[in-house]
Amino acid sequence: MAKARQIVKRRKAVTNIRKITKTMQLIATARYQQAYQRATATQPYTRKITQLVEELSAAAEGQIHHELLEDNPDAPKDLLLVLTSNRGLCGGYNASILRKAMTHLGDHTDKATELHVVGKKGNAYFRFMRRTVDRAITNIDDRPRFEQVEPIATELMSRYKAGELRSVYVAFMRFISTGRQIPEVMRLLPLSRSEEKATGAPVVAAAHAAAQYDFSPEPAELLKVLLPQTVKVRLYQCFTDAAVSEQVARMVAMKAATDAAGDMIKLLSRQFNRARQSQITMELLDIVGCAEALK
Repeated sequence: MAKARQIVKRRKAVTNIRKITKTMQLIATARYQQAYQRATATQPYTRKITQLVEELSAAAEGQIHHELLEDNPDAPKDLLLVLTSNRGLCGGYNASILRKAMTHLGDHTDKATELHVVGKKGNAYFRFMRRTVDRAITNIDDRPRFEQVEPIATELMSRYKAGELRSVYVAFMRFISTGRQIPEVMRLLPLSRSEEKATGAPVVAAAHAAAQYDFSPEPAELLKVLLPQTVKVRLYQCFTDAAVSEQVARMVAMKAATDAAGDMIKLLSRQFNRARQSQITMELLDIVGCAEALK
């Protein structure tokens, strides 16, 4: 059994670690509230603009041919954008996303895939796996802003319109609720109603899309403005979902670490008591033995 002094030192170290994890849990909780408000604030806009684009597409069916709606079957490659975190201590958050991304890469080997990775953890993982990352983005933290995401969406749309890319996919953690987050690979480009349904994006049922509108200007003109905006908004929604999911994962991980540290402190306290009792017993035996020897 370890000496009492060693146990005291270890218990003190665990206590300090518990203070750190408890503080990190409180910080993650506060950041989660902010990220949750941002994510839920953008959802109605994303849902409504998706509904409007669907209704305009139905009204202008056969009258519009937009580059973002057309397939590029002759394009040389796909593009995968992976959203991970810059910091660790968030449980299996990054691992789940990276497994989903690797599965997607393994399933799409018919053409080359250009890899863009957001976050230091994802870039470190692909370096370890010896896979080339075509673009590393590490300047977006866990509080993404629209002005940070918009240039990325604009560049992706420009390259897709130029015929450089066959499809654009985004691997991220979709936020469903505080108790449920799902790693997902969503097809961002080309836009299509069937793909939105397949990826779980907000889609309004046909029964609810039967409302009659008078459009001014014509639906085709409106779509030319709304389609690029839809891509930007959907990509930004992916970033906000990833941010709130990261904070949930960190909050849960730090709570588990704090609870584990508390259990270890209790165990070390019991060990200290036994060690101290053993030490006292040995000292008493030495005293008694010396007294008997002096008789």
